[in-house]
Amino acid sequence: MALADRSFARRRLLTTAAALGGAALLGGTAHAAESPEKGPRKGSRKNWPDRFPLPNGFQPEGIAIGSAPFAYFGSLANGDIYRASLATGRGSVISKGPGAGHPSVGLKIDRHGRLFVSGGAGGDLRTVDVRTGEIEKSYAVGGTFVNDVILTPGAAWFTDSFAPRLYRLALDRHGRPGAVRTVPLGGDWQQGTDFTANGIERTPDGSALLVVNAFADGGTLMRVDGRTGTAAAVDLGGARIPNGDGLLLLGRTLYVVQQQQNAIDVFRLNSAGTRGTVITRITDPRFRIPTTAAAWGDRLYLPNARFDVEPTPDTEYDAVAVRQV
Repeated sequence: MALADRSFARRRLLTTAAALGGAALLGGTAHAAESPEKGPRKGSRKNWPDRFPLPNGFQPEGIAIGSAPFAYFGSLANGDIYRASLATGRGSVISKGPGAGHPSVGLKIDRHGRLFVSGGAGGDLRTVDVRTGEIEKSYAVGGTFVNDVILTPGAAWFTDSFAPRLYRLALDRHGRPGAVRTVPLGGDWQQGTDFTANGIERTPDGSALLVVNAFADGGTLMRVDGRTGTAAAVDLGGARIPNGDGLLLLGRTLYVVQQQQNAIDVFRLNSAGTRGTVITRITDPRFRIPTTAAAWGDRLYLPNARFDVEPTPDTEYDAVAVRQV
């Protein structure tokens, strides 16, 4: 089976039992997300849609929101980039992808209007100018599945889901990309025979990286030293994240999207990111296997990847918004 098929098939076929087990191990109190239209708090826009369509057959996975109220989505089908207005929900494809076999998976946008794109089974990572839609640079890193990305001062970091390594793309002081370096993962890192590394974030104090490990200890969070690649398991108080996908850190609050569970698990981290305490679980009937989240105002926006259905050119996709905790 091709790596792309293998990875997404695994996401679709994770059992209900595993999902329920993850919920039980989380602990805390789950609550349904309130519609952002109910009693908007500071920073929200009460008339903005809390659900909007994405193109049929698009197969969304990643999302990025920068300093303006626009969300960018990557296509697993062909690597296209779609931009939607958060104010209206309307959008269009602003960048044509490299084509079939070269998806756009994880996304992040910087203050210069540059998107950093994980190339999945295409084994590459790319930068895209959102003003022109042009692919600025493409790096063939030989990755087995380049999954997610996070920006830090001086670098963009990418995970590889089938190999114990990260990719560090150097950035100059103007955010321009330079050379790529492979950083092997060690320490507590355990590499499974299947999909292992997924979402990536920074610790609250910026001293290290946080990476989802779907294999170790039934699904956990690893704190990784970017200089050495040494990983240490984060103490989540017994909680597990077996379906952990995208990570979003706001202050010291970490949102972990548990895709097959149709839930977002929320943790409060210490500054160094070595410990986390369960706050709550967000659920919503509009979730259809969301993969990751981005923030605007007091909302979280998530694409529904619908990994439980076989994608066709006519398959419907959308994005939804829920309240932050």
